[in-house]
Amino acid sequence: MAARPGTISRRRLLELAGSALGVGAVGLTAGCGSSLAAGVVGAPATTGTTTFWNLWGGSDGKRAEAMYEAYRRTHGGPAALEAITFAWGNPYYTKLSLATIGGRPPDIAVAHASRLTTLVRAGLVDEITPADLAAMNLSADSFTPTAWKAVNVDDTVRALPFDVGPLVLYYNTDLCGKAGLLGPDGKLAPIQGVDAFEKAMAAGKQAGAKYGAVWAIGGDPASNWRWFQTLYAQKNGAPFLSDNGHRVSFDEDKVAQTLEWLARMTGPQGYAPSTIDYAGSLSTFGSGDAAFLVVGVWEITTMQEVGVPFGMTTFPQLFEVPAVWADSHVLVLPTQEGRSAESRTQTLGFARFMLDESLTWAGGGSLPTLRPVLQSEAFRNLVPQSDYVPSADIAVYDPTAWYAGAGSNFQIQVGSQVALVQQGLTSTRDAIAAMRSQLTRYADTPDPL
Repeated sequence: MAARPGTISRRRLLELAGSALGVGAVGLTAGCGSSLAAGVVGAPATTGTTTFWNLWGGSDGKRAEAMYEAYRRTHGGPAALEAITFAWGNPYYTKLSLATIGGRPPDIAVAHASRLTTLVRAGLVDEITPADLAAMNLSADSFTPTAWKAVNVDDTVRALPFDVGPLVLYYNTDLCGKAGLLGPDGKLAPIQGVDAFEKAMAAGKQAGAKYGAVWAIGGDPASNWRWFQTLYAQKNGAPFLSDNGHRVSFDEDKVAQTLEWLARMTGPQGYAPSTIDYAGSLSTFGSGDAAFLVVGVWEITTMQEVGVPFGMTTFPQLFEVPAVWADSHVLVLPTQEGRSAESRTQTLGFARFMLDESLTWAGGGSLPTLRPVLQSEAFRNLVPQSDYVPSADIAVYDPTAWYAGAGSNFQIQVGSQVALVQQGLTSTRDAIAAMRSQLTRYADTPDPL
């Protein structure tokens, strides 16, 4: 039977999702004449060249490449910049750490805000000094407050916040229109409270959707953690970890309440499927079989390529306080002995250029942190990105610990238990006990950095 309009194959979704997430982007070099060996195996970089390490593959990588080329055009040509892309997650941080310890770091690199404190306490990241900020004509007021706070470690600026990538709510405009969930402007009407959200999911099903909402569960601990953290933070739960990760401090009652609600949504209520994986959740929404999708902003490109009619909004406040999980890409100066004043000036100039060009980056869904870009008319006209700007003010980052942050063991351990509860494979009580037991082992381990 022929596929109906909007149907997308699982293989195609995997390709698109891999592109959006940068999966498999190992050792890709950007631009003519760039040398993968520079800074990796000790080969010297071109004199006067700024070396930039990042983990931006797929569609993000294409946007980044456009920014690199713009820099090269205005700063002396191909030799001005050597941009090198590595695989996302732990492999990238391992390479960056080893290169820095070995005295061959890049001039500047991308990191996640959720990893920044660990890098700082390992002695791998230089301070961004008041003089540096002045040289770039920047200050704390230049950035959105939550992202700026995330780059301050022990009252010292250690990075420049580049973007905010929050969890958001995608909605099918056709289904939500039929369900009476859109406002006069054609956008999702405000949803406030858990009852209102459940009613919206029910209305989506009544309008013809197979599911009220979808979110990744099977085989994806990180997505489970992001979704769970959003809800737990909205319950105003105590920090999951304290004392830089050496104390497990979560509120068991609020963890239980959060897990129980999720289990009802994927169990008795039947608003969301209980065994769906990441690609399956995207495929279900992209094929018009779900009214809502809960995932990060980075899947905007996937949905645009699929062609499903959709909008995006800040995830609604279901519980006591507004909050959404988020992380940020930040620009760091890896510790480098003997960095010349000329080199530092050149590197800071590149950082400022990237911040100024972040409207290009925003095409992939992330919110710029530089206020002049975020508040520009060009960004206000960028839809649906401008519809979830409030997410930046209620962003909640991962707890600080040597074993936490993007792609970490923390996300794996907690997210796995969240998934098991939603699949009906473990009880809330057993999941909480497992979380505490597994995290306590890490918390009791001396910081290896």
